[in-house]
Amino acid sequence: MPTIVFASPKGGCGKSTSALVLGSELARYRAGVTIIDADPNRPVSRWAKRPGKPEGLAVIDDVIEETIIDRIEEAARACAFVIVDLEGTASMMVGYAVSRADLVIIPTQGSQLDAAEAVKALKLVRNMEKARDGKPIPTAVLFTRTSAAIKPRTLASIEAEFRDGGVRVLDTHMRERDAFRAIFSFGGALADLNAGQVGNVKAAVANARALAEEVVGILKAA
Repeated sequence: MPTIVFASPKGGCGKSTSALVLGSELARYRAGVTIIDADPNRPVSRWAKRPGKPEGLAVIDDVIEETIIDRIEEAARACAFVIVDLEGTASMMVGYAVSRADLVIIPTQGSQLDAAEAVKALKLVRNMEKARDGKPIPTAVLFTRTSAAIKPRTLASIEAEFRDGGVRVLDTHMRERDAFRAIFSFGGALADLNAGQVGNVKAAVANARALAEEVVGILKAA
């Protein structure tokens, strides 16, 4: 079953949040989902210990460099989707995970500094393609923490540069939403959040749904 890997050498770009939001949304469709938490800070694993984890969503965190491929392959045989949240650095573990990906998603914020880190991740994917005898690894850039109201010229320029360079850019952005941070505090999925405690939950749910639909569409096309 498809393996979706979130990779970037930059910490704090939204990998864990995006991985969890996507995994939770896919689980809502009764699809078995396993998130492999390979981030040393274990943010997804801490979330999983809180109440409200969606049924059908499993989180695995007992992974090291020597076992990451085995864990991915075991999970892929057991469930509909495997999502891998990687550490924010370039390492052998990252390379191993990317080599098993059906789709690599590279989260980045809309600045030139962040875009430069995304380019490093793209180069890593290309190198892993060479290791797979040239077999392509579908890859897409995901912009995170963007404003739903304003699209800065810098963001538009960076997005255009990626597209002009032949890099797929997801139409869906992970918007700057309090709800995306709140699930790590309260547990559960976005739809379970108390709208009295967290603002604009409906918009966050719609954002997550759009991301899941776009990702599934790419996987089907591939």
